[in-house]
Amino acid sequence: MLGLGKKFPEFKKTSVVSLEKGSEFYDITNQDHIEGEKWMVMFWWPKDFTFVCPTEIAAFNDKVEDFADRDTMLIGASTDSEFVHLAWRQNHADLKGLQFPMLADTSKSLAEDLGILEENEKIAYRVTYIIDPQGIIRWVSANDLSVGRNVDEVLRVLDALQTDELCPCNWKAGEETLTV
Repeated sequence: MLGLGKKFPEFKKTSVVSLEKGSEFYDITNQDHIEGEKWMVMFWWPKDFTFVCPTEIAAFNDKVEDFADRDTMLIGASTDSEFVHLAWRQNHADLKGLQFPMLADTSKSLAEDLGILEENEKIAYRVTYIIDPQGIIRWVSANDLSVGRNVDEVLRVLDALQTDELCPCNWKAGEETLTV
């Protein structure tokens, strides 16, 4: 698995960004956040039309403004196609109002470059990346396929990274950082 301090791979992938006919799809690249001098959080799920995945996607969507307030581009991703993503959004009440792109890695090339493909089915593990504006991976977290992640923890770590300070265990935004 590609880890801390490494450059996030270059990519150009089709994403679902809307349910509006004619505006459903948009090509997104790794340069989108770098050119905007933004942080990026990319979280992966194994498969569309499953059970744990929509709970996570909806939880990220509930916090989309929190990511925006931190100048952070939020991207969800799986190895399903953009057409499967669109169908899922159209048919799942919790996904209809998504405010971030659902990246389609149908070639599995990005997931493979990241080293996050499950061995048997070649689906992505539940992995979350925080990438700084220079394209460097600053945090990575991986969960077993059966366990959902904690969006508040992603925000907590993002806050800590953005302080550019030493942050103690269980640190939260607004608390004192460590001085040396």
